[in-house]
Amino acid sequence: MKVLVVIPARGGSKGLPNKNINLLNGIPLITYTIRCARDLFHDSDICVSTDSNQIIEIVKNENLDIPFVRPSELAEDTSSTRDVILHALSHYESMNIFYDTIIILQPTSPLRESIDIKNALELYYNNLDMVVSVYEPDLNPYYSIFEEDDKGYLVQSKPSSYTRRQDLPKVFAYNGAIYVINVESLKNREINKFDKIVKYIMPQERSVDIDTKLDWQIAELILNNKN
Repeated sequence: MKVLVVIPARGGSKGLPNKNINLLNGIPLITYTIRCARDLFHDSDICVSTDSNQIIEIVKNENLDIPFVRPSELAEDTSSTRDVILHALSHYESMNIFYDTIIILQPTSPLRESIDIKNALELYYNNLDMVVSVYEPDLNPYYSIFEEDDKGYLVQSKPSSYTRRQDLPKVFAYNGAIYVINVESLKNREINKFDKIVKYIMPQERSVDIDTKLDWQIAELILNNKN
Protein backbone atom coordinates (compact mmCIF):
# COMPACT_ATOMS: atom_id res chain seq x y z
CA MET A 1 0.00 0.00 0.00
CA LYS A 2 1.36 3.39 -1.01
CA VAL A 3 -0.34 6.19 0.93
CA LEU A 4 -0.52 9.90 0.20
CA VAL A 5 -1.73 12.12 3.03
CA VAL A 6 -3.54 15.21 1.74
CA ILE A 7 -4.26 18.15 4.03
CA PRO A 8 -6.71 20.40 2.14
CA ALA A 9 -6.40 23.98 3.42
CA ARG A 10 -7.75 26.78 1.30
CA GLY A 11 -7.33 30.37 2.40
CA GLY A 12 -10.96 31.46 2.32
CA SER A 13 -13.38 30.71 5.15
CA LYS A 14 -16.72 32.43 5.62
CA GLY A 15 -17.68 31.06 9.03
CA LEU A 16 -14.35 31.82 10.71
CA PRO A 17 -12.10 34.09 8.61
CA ASN A 18 -8.50 32.84 8.33
CA LYS A 19 -9.55 29.77 10.33
CA ASN A 20 -6.69 27.52 9.21
CA ILE A 21 -4.01 29.98 10.33
CA ASN A 22 -5.62 31.37 13.47
CA LEU A 23 -3.89 30.45 16.73
CA LEU A 24 -5.56 27.71 18.75
CA ASN A 25 -3.88 27.71 22.16
CA GLY A 26 -0.98 29.59 20.58
CA ILE A 27 -0.52 27.24 17.61
CA PRO A 28 -1.86 27.76 14.05
CA LEU A 29 -4.81 25.45 13.54
CA ILE A 30 -3.28 23.66 10.54
CA THR A 31 -0.13 22.87 12.50
CA TYR A 32 -1.97 20.35 14.69
CA THR A 33 -2.80 18.27 11.61
CA ILE A 34 0.68 18.55 10.10
CA ARG A 35 2.32 17.34 13.30
CA CYS A 36 -0.19 14.51 13.70
CA ALA A 37 0.48 13.30 10.13
CA ARG A 38 4.24 13.44 10.71
CA ASP A 39 3.93 11.02 13.61
CA LEU A 40 3.15 8.30 11.05
CA PHE A 41 4.25 9.37 7.58
CA HIS A 42 7.35 10.64 5.83
CA ASP A 43 7.30 14.27 4.73
CA SER A 44 7.49 13.26 1.06
CA ASP A 45 4.09 11.56 1.44
CA ILE A 46 2.37 14.54 3.10
CA CYS A 47 0.79 17.09 0.78
CA VAL A 48 -0.71 20.37 1.98
CA SER A 49 -2.96 21.59 -0.84
CA THR A 50 -3.51 25.33 -0.48
CA ASP A 51 -3.96 28.53 -2.45
CA SER A 52 -2.91 30.76 0.47
CA ASN A 53 0.50 32.40 0.81
CA GLN A 54 -0.06 32.72 4.56
CA ILE A 55 -0.71 29.00 4.90
CA ILE A 56 2.35 28.28 2.76
CA GLU A 57 4.49 30.33 5.15
CA ILE A 58 3.16 28.45 8.18
CA VAL A 59 3.84 25.10 6.49
CA LYS A 60 7.36 26.21 5.59
CA ASN A 61 7.92 27.28 9.20
CA GLU A 62 7.24 23.63 10.07
CA ASN A 63 10.00 22.70 7.58
CA LEU A 64 7.51 20.91 5.33
CA ASP A 65 7.72 21.45 1.58
CA ILE A 66 4.70 22.66 -0.41
CA PRO A 67 4.62 20.63 -3.66
CA PHE A 68 2.40 23.10 -5.56
CA VAL A 69 0.07 26.06 -5.13
CA ARG A 70 -3.55 25.04 -5.56
CA PRO A 71 -5.19 26.75 -8.59
CA SER A 72 -7.74 29.42 -7.69
CA GLU A 73 -10.54 27.53 -9.47
CA LEU A 74 -10.07 24.72 -6.94
CA ALA A 75 -10.24 27.08 -3.95
CA GLU A 76 -13.82 28.32 -4.30
CA ASP A 77 -16.74 27.59 -1.96
CA THR A 78 -18.11 25.31 -4.68
CA SER A 79 -14.87 23.37 -5.23
CA SER A 80 -15.23 19.68 -4.39
CA THR A 81 -12.85 17.73 -2.19
CA ARG A 82 -12.66 15.09 -4.90
CA ASP A 83 -11.37 17.59 -7.47
CA VAL A 84 -8.78 18.88 -4.99
CA ILE A 85 -7.52 15.34 -4.32
CA LEU A 86 -7.46 14.38 -8.00
CA HIS A 87 -5.43 17.52 -8.71
CA ALA A 88 -2.88 16.47 -6.07
CA LEU A 89 -2.69 12.94 -7.46
CA SER A 90 -2.17 14.31 -10.96
CA HIS A 91 0.77 16.38 -9.73
CA TYR A 92 2.54 13.32 -8.34
CA GLU A 93 1.65 11.12 -11.30
CA SER A 94 3.27 13.70 -13.59
CA MET A 95 6.49 12.84 -11.73
CA ASN A 96 5.85 9.08 -12.01
CA ILE A 97 4.86 8.79 -8.35
CA PHE A 98 1.72 6.69 -7.99
CA TYR A 99 -0.41 6.22 -4.88
CA ASP A 100 -3.16 3.65 -4.39
CA THR A 101 -4.51 5.05 -1.12
CA ILE A 102 -5.35 8.58 0.00
CA ILE A 103 -5.77 9.79 3.56
CA ILE A 104 -7.57 13.11 3.86
CA LEU A 105 -6.86 14.99 7.08
CA GLN A 106 -8.82 18.21 7.41
CA PRO A 107 -7.17 20.97 9.47
CA THR A 108 -10.49 21.58 11.23
CA SER A 109 -10.01 18.44 13.38
CA PRO A 110 -7.14 19.46 15.69
CA LEU A 111 -8.04 16.96 18.43
CA ARG A 112 -7.54 13.88 16.28
CA GLU A 113 -4.52 11.83 17.37
CA SER A 114 -2.03 9.77 15.39
CA ILE A 115 -3.44 6.59 16.96
CA ASP A 116 -6.77 7.43 15.31
CA ILE A 117 -5.12 7.60 11.89
CA LYS A 118 -3.23 4.37 12.54
CA ASN A 119 -6.36 2.53 13.67
CA ALA A 120 -8.43 3.77 10.73
CA LEU A 121 -5.72 2.70 8.28
CA GLU A 122 -5.61 -0.76 9.83
CA LEU A 123 -9.32 -1.18 9.01
CA TYR A 124 -8.73 -0.45 5.33
CA TYR A 125 -8.37 -3.11 2.65
CA ASN A 126 -8.23 -2.96 -1.15
CA ASN A 127 -11.86 -3.84 -1.87
CA LEU A 128 -13.20 -0.95 0.19
CA ASP A 129 -14.08 2.47 -1.12
CA MET A 130 -13.37 4.22 2.16
CA VAL A 131 -12.77 4.03 5.89
CA VAL A 132 -14.20 7.12 7.57
CA SER A 133 -13.98 8.41 11.13
CA VAL A 134 -17.28 8.78 12.97
CA TYR A 135 -18.66 9.36 16.44
CA GLU A 136 -21.87 8.31 18.14
CA PRO A 137 -24.07 11.44 18.32
CA ASP A 138 -26.33 12.26 21.25
CA LEU A 139 -29.34 12.74 18.95
CA ASN A 140 -30.92 9.84 17.09
CA PRO A 141 -33.15 10.21 13.98
CA TYR A 142 -35.37 7.35 15.22
CA TYR A 143 -36.22 9.31 18.35
CA SER A 144 -35.18 12.94 18.64
CA ILE A 145 -34.62 14.36 15.13
CA PHE A 146 -37.57 15.76 13.16
CA GLU A 147 -38.32 17.16 9.72
CA GLU A 148 -41.10 19.40 8.43
CA ASP A 149 -43.70 17.80 6.19
CA ASP A 150 -45.39 19.60 3.30
CA LYS A 151 -47.93 21.08 5.75
CA GLY A 152 -45.25 22.50 8.00
CA TYR A 153 -45.76 19.95 10.78
CA LEU A 154 -42.85 18.24 12.49
CA VAL A 155 -42.54 14.53 11.76
CA GLN A 156 -39.94 12.06 12.96
CA SER A 157 -36.99 11.92 10.57
CA LYS A 158 -37.00 8.12 10.67
CA PRO A 159 -40.50 6.97 11.70
CA SER A 160 -40.35 4.22 14.30
CA SER A 161 -42.22 2.65 17.20
CA TYR A 162 -39.33 2.91 19.66
CA THR A 163 -40.31 4.32 23.05
CA ARG A 164 -37.05 3.78 24.97
CA ARG A 165 -33.69 5.29 24.08
CA GLN A 166 -31.84 2.11 25.02
CA ASP A 167 -33.71 0.19 22.30
CA LEU A 168 -32.72 2.53 19.48
CA PRO A 169 -30.47 1.31 16.64
CA LYS A 170 -26.99 2.79 16.83
CA VAL A 171 -26.35 5.66 14.45
CA PHE A 172 -23.07 7.31 13.50
CA ALA A 173 -22.06 10.76 12.27
CA TYR A 174 -19.02 11.65 10.18
CA ASN A 175 -16.69 13.83 12.26
CA GLY A 176 -14.52 15.07 9.37
CA ALA A 177 -11.24 13.94 10.96
CA ILE A 178 -10.06 11.01 8.81
CA TYR A 179 -10.91 9.65 5.37
CA VAL A 180 -8.93 6.66 4.06
CA ILE A 181 -9.87 6.38 0.39
CA ASN A 182 -9.21 3.92 -2.42
CA VAL A 183 -7.69 5.92 -5.27
CA GLU A 184 -9.43 3.82 -7.95
CA SER A 185 -12.79 4.41 -6.28
CA LEU A 186 -12.09 8.16 -6.13
CA LYS A 187 -11.16 8.32 -9.80
CA ASN A 188 -14.34 6.51 -10.82
CA ARG A 189 -17.00 8.32 -8.79
CA GLU A 190 -17.84 11.02 -6.28
CA ILE A 191 -17.19 10.35 -2.61
CA ASN A 192 -20.90 10.58 -1.80
CA LYS A 193 -21.50 7.71 -4.26
CA PHE A 194 -19.25 5.28 -2.38
CA ASP A 195 -21.08 2.23 -1.04
CA LYS A 196 -18.30 0.10 0.48
CA ILE A 197 -17.62 2.23 3.55
CA VAL A 198 -16.33 1.07 6.94
CA LYS A 199 -16.47 3.21 10.08
CA TYR A 200 -13.74 4.01 12.58
CA ILE A 201 -15.32 5.22 15.81
CA MET A 202 -13.64 8.10 17.62
CA PRO A 203 -14.61 9.43 21.04
CA GLN A 204 -16.77 12.52 20.99
CA GLU A 205 -14.13 14.63 22.74
CA ARG A 206 -11.70 14.09 19.83
CA SER A 207 -14.39 14.59 17.19
CA VAL A 208 -14.70 18.39 17.31
CA ASP A 209 -14.87 19.71 13.73
CA ILE A 210 -14.23 23.45 13.86
CA ASP A 211 -16.73 25.38 11.76
CA THR A 212 -18.02 28.02 14.18
CA LYS A 213 -16.74 30.20 17.00
CA LEU A 214 -18.41 27.84 19.48
CA ASP A 215 -16.55 24.85 17.99
CA TRP A 216 -13.32 26.82 18.41
CA GLN A 217 -14.08 27.57 22.06
CA ILE A 218 -14.92 23.91 22.74
CA ALA A 219 -11.62 22.80 21.16
CA GLU A 220 -9.70 25.32 23.28
CA LEU A 221 -11.45 24.14 26.43
CA ILE A 222 -10.61 20.48 25.70
CA LEU A 223 -6.97 21.33 24.92
CA ASN A 224 -6.65 23.39 28.10
CA ASN A 225 -8.06 20.53 30.16
CA LYS A 226 -5.59 18.10 28.55
CA ASN A 227 -2.69 20.43 29.34
